Amino acid sequence: MNYEAVIGLEVHVQIKTRSKVFTRVGAGYGHEPNTLTDPVVLGLPGALPVMNKAALDAIIKAGLLLGCEIAPVCKWDRKNYFYPDSPKNYQISQYDQPICLGGAVEIELPGSARNVMGEHKRIPLTRIHLEEDVGKLNHGATDSLVDYNRAGTPLMEIVSDPAMHTADEAFAYLTSLRATMIYGGISDCDMEKGQLRCDANISIRPVGEKRLGTKVELKNLNSISFVRDGIAHEIKRQIGVLERGGTIVQETRDYDGMTGTSQSLRSKEEAHDYRYFPDPDLMPVVVDVAWKDRIRAECPELPFDKQRRFLAEYQLPYTLTSVLVWDRALADYFEEAAKLAGAGKAQAVGNWITNDLLRELGGARLTVAEARVRPGHIAALVQLVDSGVVLTNAAKEIFVEMFATGDQPGVIAERRGLKAAPTDAGELEQWCRDAIATNAKALAEFKAGKDSAINAFKGPVMKAAKGKANPKLVDETLRRLLAAM
Repeated sequence: MNYEAVIGLEVHVQIKTRSKVFTRVGAGYGHEPNTLTDPVVLGLPGALPVMNKAALDAIIKAGLLLGCEIAPVCKWDRKNYFYPDSPKNYQISQYDQPICLGGAVEIELPGSARNVMGEHKRIPLTRIHLEEDVGKLNHGATDSLVDYNRAGTPLMEIVSDPAMHTADEAFAYLTSLRATMIYGGISDCDMEKGQLRCDANISIRPVGEKRLGTKVELKNLNSISFVRDGIAHEIKRQIGVLERGGTIVQETRDYDGMTGTSQSLRSKEEAHDYRYFPDPDLMPVVVDVAWKDRIRAECPELPFDKQRRFLAEYQLPYTLTSVLVWDRALADYFEEAAKLAGAGKAQAVGNWITNDLLRELGGARLTVAEARVRPGHIAALVQLVDSGVVLTNAAKEIFVEMFATGDQPGVIAERRGLKAAPTDAGELEQWCRDAIATNAKALAEFKAGKDSAINAFKGPVMKAAKGKANPKLVDETLRRLLAAM
């Protein structure tokens, strides 16, 4: 029997704010344990929560970026449970009136062609709500210690519909969602720091069946790759159980990404009763049109929209846009350099950035913002090559020194004697005539309409010129001579 998987993801994203969601104590990572606390975080008697407006701004922005309906009124609820990571024995969350409803995450379907923008799909969302994060348990050999530094950090829970069917789709969903949050400045989404955490709900059913199968929740997926691997493992496990005549049990399972195995944590035969009720210390929030309009004006262009624009406006190949658009700083860097370089030079700019700049940044372990090479350097180098002042091989040398020193490419070319020597026009024409005369096959192909056949003549010309000829002049001279034949 053929089976179809049905996958839904619950993603928790820590919002990047200076203070916590219901108190002014600082939010952060890497501090000494239990130093980012105060009476509100610890739930001491008489301590009252106060709403952090920056957290509300961020979740409204997230909702607008993902096309959600922003609720005109949302309220706060207490989710009651007893566990050491929650010092108050309840979590302030949103139950029946979340701030964001609906929306979708755009993904590019796996298996799309490598050189063109492939088929896209929108994964619908159920809701996004705001809540406070809990503390972190650190387990030792004989005891467990709790660090409340994370408790009270503003946290979004983004819940998808069960609308994905493969592990690769889930991977694409998380990649796109993470990029959206980073583009919007909402979160850094560093999974190693717990800023993005994901649980996957997976079931299988016979192909053609409409009812959902028994759901298994997969936890502790601490990298996007482990999400993909864990889901693929769970789908295979569930199919194996059914093919052996067994029954899928509703449960929560722990996935170990290092070993590629999972084990049962607990059964979920009955839903836990969290006894939600409205928080008596926090008033409902009214989100008016003016508030939404202010946040909407701050929303950036998203990666796929930027990619579509780069393809149309700059005529870039898909392979370049696929590198540029997923890093907002890199995409902005490219656009500035392309505008400085001038019309028709965007692809050359993109090639220098995606090949040479990223290679040097990786070797130096620097970000785009930290590089000495600025967009103006790239634009100037492209112009030097395009005008024939510097040849491509020399430009490669110039780039390495430019990255190390921050000097302008023209200065380096002058200092190191890397400018191309002027070519005598008569001598260049003779080299071109000789190249044409010795390659009758390429001449026939060019005359038959095969434009690329002209490249067969360029090699011999550059060899005769000892690599010093201006490629643009070589092309122009060859075309003039060929047109007259």
